[in-house]
Amino acid sequence: MSGEFQNLRALVTGGASGIGLATTTLLAQRGATVAVVDVNPAGLPDDPALIAVAGDVSDMDSVTAAVSVATERLGGLDILVNNAGIGAAGTVEDNPEEEWRRVFEVNVLGIMRVTRVALPHLRRSDHASIVNTCSIVATAGLPQRALYSATKGAVLALTRAMAVDHVREGIRVNCVNPGTVDTPWVRRLLDAAPDPGAERAALEARQPHGRLVSADEVAYAICSLASPQAASTTGTALEVDGGMAGLRARR
Repeated sequence: MSGEFQNLRALVTGGASGIGLATTTLLAQRGATVAVVDVNPAGLPDDPALIAVAGDVSDMDSVTAAVSVATERLGGLDILVNNAGIGAAGTVEDNPEEEWRRVFEVNVLGIMRVTRVALPHLRRSDHASIVNTCSIVATAGLPQRALYSATKGAVLALTRAMAVDHVREGIRVNCVNPGTVDTPWVRRLLDAAPDPGAERAALEARQPHGRLVSADEVAYAICSLASPQAASTTGTALEVDGGMAGLRARR
């Protein structure tokens, strides 16, 4: 499995931290050359297989320029991982309208922008694959996540719509639905809680396997879907949530 992405070219948005960085690292370890499009790609490891490209998925001009630079330096494109995203906490009453627009701009329209610009390059690949980072909140109602859930529900629907639109072109489209992942954003939420230890324990307890999901575990799922060995898998949402979506373990 270590060389399954040999000679393949990947682009990962939001690839400089968290799930994105874990995915970028694993793709490179398995042989891919990876362009990382991030608003701040400076934190990438020093690896000749990694290409840092500054880009903001909420701005079409920035996306167009970033994908152009990435594909030129890669020499084409085989794999697109739409991972860039931002979070939001609160009920439907809590987040101001401007924040609703901002989170949709990144989490949903960002996927549209990057994919739209990347599609002409993917159509020239024999192993074209798109993987979107979705979330367990697309299918399970979690408290204080109204805005975030709305965007990820849209990502799930968009993934399946894209899959059927492009299946005849040989472009596979799937998504991963992580549970609560130990990422910088989740750590910031924990730090802001009145009792961070109790809040972390509550997040861990609601996942049947009793802990937070690791970024590496989500990266493994993303790479599994992106792999040429998954050539018949499209329109799929792969849950990486410790059983949260479907299991009801006794306490």
